[in-house]
Amino acid sequence: MAGGGLQALRRRIRSVQNTAQITRAMKMVAGAKLRRAETRAKNAHDYFDAIQAITAHAVAGTALQHPLLVERQVKTAAMLVISSDRGLAGPYNASVLRQAVQHMRSRSEHNHVVMVVGRKGRDFFRFRGQRLLDEFVNLGDEPTYRQARVIADAITGHYLEETVDVVYLTYMKYINAMTQTPRTIRLLPVDRPEQEPSSSATHYLFEPEAEEVFEDLLPRYLEVIVYGALLDSKASEQGARMMAMDSASKNAEELIRKMILERNRLRQAAITREIAELVGGAEALT
Repeated sequence: MAGGGLQALRRRIRSVQNTAQITRAMKMVAGAKLRRAETRAKNAHDYFDAIQAITAHAVAGTALQHPLLVERQVKTAAMLVISSDRGLAGPYNASVLRQAVQHMRSRSEHNHVVMVVGRKGRDFFRFRGQRLLDEFVNLGDEPTYRQARVIADAITGHYLEETVDVVYLTYMKYINAMTQTPRTIRLLPVDRPEQEPSSSATHYLFEPEAEEVFEDLLPRYLEVIVYGALLDSKASEQGARMMAMDSASKNAEELIRKMILERNRLRQAAITREIAELVGGAEALT
């Protein structure tokens, strides 16, 4: 019986050792991908922040009534939720999806539809019977501006057709490899600052007319916001996966140490029993 238990323990040790090798390899891969994703996200942050500030100032300084600026009574609200296509990323997907669900529950008076990026989010909402307006999957580890444009065009189309009256974006804001924060912002209609620009604020002269400028600026603004969110989300995903694999590797190593101690205890017990049987047999012969 003890021999069978010892063999089973040895097989389990080998299995956990193989698992630890896999998680260490996945940690290294996630770390390499994180460095690239982090660089892309940080490089985009300056442009992301600049176009937000410029658009806010320009919108506040004009009485323009562009279709993407017009507030209307909200009957149907859309949520654009950015998740991942693959799992094994720690709490990444759960945090983003929890944030989106909490936001929808806080506005329960609205009818909600979901536009989702990533398989995990798509499967989550499908399982719960939530209506999916659009789904975007298999974007890869390096999202492109073209992909962001496709998503932004879909959002704009639904809004202009009045399929939805407001659009919110939920994604994971990247801070560093150990810290990511789920965030929800309003995409459409584009926010107008409540305060008018002060006399010292930047004033804009539009050439050609403001209508023509905003016709190009506002869709581009939306594309940049979505692109920045995709980059942040991908960096957050890789950071969360690297930390999850690091934790899994450490847990596996700790489990291996405990099982080796148990194996040694069983071996010692078996040796002691065999010695006792030999001594007992020798005494019986004398």
